[in-house]
Amino acid sequence: MALDENPVHSAGPAGPAARADLTGRTALVTGGSRGIGRAITAEFLARGASVVVTARKAGPLEEAAAELRAQHCGGAPAGSPQDRVLAVVGNTGHDEDRAATVAAALERFGSLDILINNTGINPVFGALMDADLGGVRKIFDTNVVAALGYMQEAYKAWMGEHGGAVVNIASVAGLRSSGVISAYGASKAALIRLTEELAWQLAPAIRVNAVAPGVIDTSFASVLVGEDAQQAARKYPMGRIGTPEDVARAVAFLVSDDAAWLTGDTVRVDGGLLATGGM
Repeated sequence: MALDENPVHSAGPAGPAARADLTGRTALVTGGSRGIGRAITAEFLARGASVVVTARKAGPLEEAAAELRAQHCGGAPAGSPQDRVLAVVGNTGHDEDRAATVAAALERFGSLDILINNTGINPVFGALMDADLGGVRKIFDTNVVAALGYMQEAYKAWMGEHGGAVVNIASVAGLRSSGVISAYGASKAALIRLTEELAWQLAPAIRVNAVAPGVIDTSFASVLVGEDAQQAARKYPMGRIGTPEDVARAVAFLVSDDAAWLTGDTVRVDGGLLATGGM
């Protein structure tokens, strides 16, 4: 083949024409009222999916849903046939809330094709020898056990018979020790391991992958960035910290048919941070 028969064009910013279509699919995004979860919800809606978004606080959740509805559903009234956003208030750590959210997805949209386990907490910082064990238990219960619980609910309700795609939001802290967010990192390492375990148990009908973001410009990461974002960005070969949209585009790829042969993978969305050998 001559070199000019298959030219390679440099990739520009992802636009509507570059997006893999998710029309007709239903996604559930936990912790979706802000930050990474909200960006994932917006990306899915832009690609044509219907999205069930859940969070603990009703006010911020309903506000986010209304804004997303206005941006991506033509301002359709809540609950109308054109409305592709369903907000369900719930605590990811509560068994009954997970079951109710999955049931609401099926009742409203008739399927549950995509699950994004995005909810994560980190009430414990510093050395593990000083860590409050109650806080550590809460981290693992929310970041790992609840994610498995949502996967069980999705499997029983829809994916076990019809298939689907799951993406767990992990962290680079689950791939390399930080010394600062040790308990959180250990929980994310467990989530990555859970992703690998379920990938082969649920294949080929259900694909299970993870993404491991570096520091992302959200309120959740503000304690790590501090007051000097430029200083934090110097550690990253790409010259900046990440945005929620950086993660959302990677997640959307993993749930799309473009990633049909990917399962059990953890995609680093870290601006090259781990490639430097540091954290």
